[in-house]
Amino acid sequence: MIGEIVFADENETREFARKLAPFLQEGDVLALDGDLGAGKTAFSRALINAFPAIEGGEQIEEVPSPTFTLVQIYDRAEQQIWHFDLYRLEDPEEAYELGIEEAFSEGISLIEWPDRLGFLMPRGHLQVKLSYGQGETARALKFLGGPKWQERLTPLFA
Repeated sequence: MIGEIVFADENETREFARKLAPFLQEGDVLALDGDLGAGKTAFSRALINAFPAIEGGEQIEEVPSPTFTLVQIYDRAEQQIWHFDLYRLEDPEEAYELGIEEAFSEGISLIEWPDRLGFLMPRGHLQVKLSYGQGETARALKFLGGPKWQERLTPLFA
């Protein structure tokens, strides 16, 4: 485990996302794992909006849950961010139709319901487990990843 952090509310989640964003780079895959309502989309929304906007673009974008579209793509100043919600995916190979290979190679991928991706989930991804904390709005986030992630994210949890 790389680290675990508990947030009292969504404001603390947004603040952490602003701190996490500079540590992410092209080709990174974050597997967002947690029960319905645990905060996967709220975390994704905060993380996406933590990246600088493209010139002339809005800094804060509406980031809807991609439950029905399955994927939303956000062009930010230095990164393209792919936000997947695979809850309705019936077969992992359906992800090819969503451009998953392009996302993995050219952007930062945020994947809700990563278990639906099965064998297509790339090795070396960062797993973010979201769970309910103490209190109605509290959430606990646990970060799990290999040595690459451990080294890169250590300053974030110091």
